[in-house]
Amino acid sequence: MERLAVVLLIFCGLLLIQAGRAAEDPAALIAEADQLYDRWSGEFDFVAYEAKLRRAIELWEEALPLIPADQVQTRAHVLNRLSQGYFELARGYISRYSDREPAYGKGKDYALESLRLDPAFGQTEQADGFRAALRSAKDVAAIFWYGNNLGEWLNYHAITALAGGTADVRASFERSVELDESYNGGGPHRALAAFLAQVPSFLGGDFEGSVPHFERSIEIDGDYLENYVNYAEFYAKPKKDWDLFCGLLRTALDKAQDPAVMAKWPFYNKLALDRAQALWQWRADGERVCR
Repeated sequence: MERLAVVLLIFCGLLLIQAGRAAEDPAALIAEADQLYDRWSGEFDFVAYEAKLRRAIELWEEALPLIPADQVQTRAHVLNRLSQGYFELARGYISRYSDREPAYGKGKDYALESLRLDPAFGQTEQADGFRAALRSAKDVAAIFWYGNNLGEWLNYHAITALAGGTADVRASFERSVELDESYNGGGPHRALAAFLAQVPSFLGGDFEGSVPHFERSIEIDGDYLENYVNYAEFYAKPKKDWDLFCGLLRTALDKAQDPAVMAKWPFYNKLALDRAQALWQWRADGERVCR
């Protein structure tokens, strides 16, 4: 019996060692996180996805310090995923507005860390300043999610916004357009349009200048419902162009009836559909504007 107990102890010890080694393997952690993050394999359940997203973020953060410094592409992948993941966690699952600020802050910082993996970014930043480095960055994912997180984070930090933060957001989106205008369903145009339409002109906004970018995002991907909803909410609604407003929302609501459209961008199309349904009920002067 004593011999059997010793054998069992050795066996359990080997299992623990093996488990410890697996936990220290960043590739395994990243693969598990990427699998959890996947929204396109099987039916997407928005509510159940929250737990998967949170766990994926935990695994990416666990893997990050284990990635060798010379594995730059792997580090960039994880940092960009973390930036996007925190943005989506805040946008989709943190209901209280005041509680979203830390998530946007983390997303901003992870994207910036990714951008600084490129030696050329650091050299330009040191020689010509941060905004010049943004305008010459090469990783569209890093710069796009940096701009998105920064833009949201600035809503909680007005002094930073006034001191040049909004200019950095605009520079991020303009550079994203230059690098890959089709990224994330026309995301660079969609983000730039939303910025131009909402931000005052003295901080870099251009209300009418947003229109070509709204329209280009729809041209790039007509199945990304946020392209229509943003155009309706941020341009047509303040302009009180109710024909445009209702037409855009109607298109989004009609497209949402197609399961293939919803499955193309399951997370964002679900959020956009919820917004479209709420905006469809909008009233002006006591009367519904869409029927």
